[in-house]
Amino acid sequence: MNPAAALSSKLLKTAFEAQASDIHFYPFSTQTNIYFRIHGKRIFYKSILTSQYELLLTYYKFTSEMDIGEIRKPQNGTITHQDPSQLFSLRLSTLPVNHTESLAIRILPQEENLTLDQLFLFPNQLKKIKEWISNRAGIILFTGPTGSGKTTTLYALLQAILKEKSYQTITLEDPIEKEIHDILQVQVNEKAGITYQTGLKAALRHDPDIIMIGEIRDKHTAKFAFDASLTGHLVLSTLHAKDAVGTIHRLLEMGLKEIDLQQSLIAVASLQLLPIQINQTIKRRAAILELLDGNALDNALKGDDGSDMNTFHSFDHLRKKAFAYGYLSEETLNNS
Repeated sequence: MNPAAALSSKLLKTAFEAQASDIHFYPFSTQTNIYFRIHGKRIFYKSILTSQYELLLTYYKFTSEMDIGEIRKPQNGTITHQDPSQLFSLRLSTLPVNHTESLAIRILPQEENLTLDQLFLFPNQLKKIKEWISNRAGIILFTGPTGSGKTTTLYALLQAILKEKSYQTITLEDPIEKEIHDILQVQVNEKAGITYQTGLKAALRHDPDIIMIGEIRDKHTAKFAFDASLTGHLVLSTLHAKDAVGTIHRLLEMGLKEIDLQQSLIAVASLQLLPIQINQTIKRRAAILELLDGNALDNALKGDDGSDMNTFHSFDHLRKKAFAYGYLSEETLNNS
């Protein structure tokens, strides 16, 4: 095994054992700092010589089919890594900095099947989302920042739905983060001419009951997703937004009209991951959700803040509830 491959193997093994979700490399002139993100916190792991990092970077770019000679533009790549006990997909991203490149690796376990009960802190929120899914047409959005569990939740939700009923389900993703049985997954590849728009057009010809769009990134994808929901399909997708009400503002900024949202938008679930402690020890992360539907959604569409307290609970309210139940430390409550 060459030195770069050996260093990579050791690094990844440590990251997997620590249950890290990301690895960040910060290159300086003589040394490069490596950080892990564990339960949402960025933690320093170790420093290596920048000469070692350059070898490691070249190795990762080669194995993920990036252009090794290109250092002036950001690049993305994917590697499948088989650990002795588990399969992982690694999503790599480079960024040009100070005559070199930084590297970030997102770790996506392929065989870790968290149930919806494990993903959500409050069971009644899961019950509400399952009620939304009974709609046969319309659009449901899962929103939040990067790393908040949007795609993981969507995957688990689709798997739960398909166990109960047989639906023709098609996903459009860039990239496909995890392979799921009984679902047609389309890899968006703009270089090959498969954009979200062309993929959606093709997917609609396959008579789907449910369409999952990995992410609404621009006004074209947003319009197409809402158009698909108007043709008798249930559309599930994700969007970057700070909170549930902020999602409405993002959609309006993307050029959608209020009437489009009133006709198609079933609900918004905005996610936030919390480190859950049991007996003073952080065991895992679980999601709390701002659920915007019904009257609260109608209010938000009219420009109100959506805080119909009979149905809508904010992140602040949910964090305090988690603290009261003993799931959240006082430090996490005060810092979140």
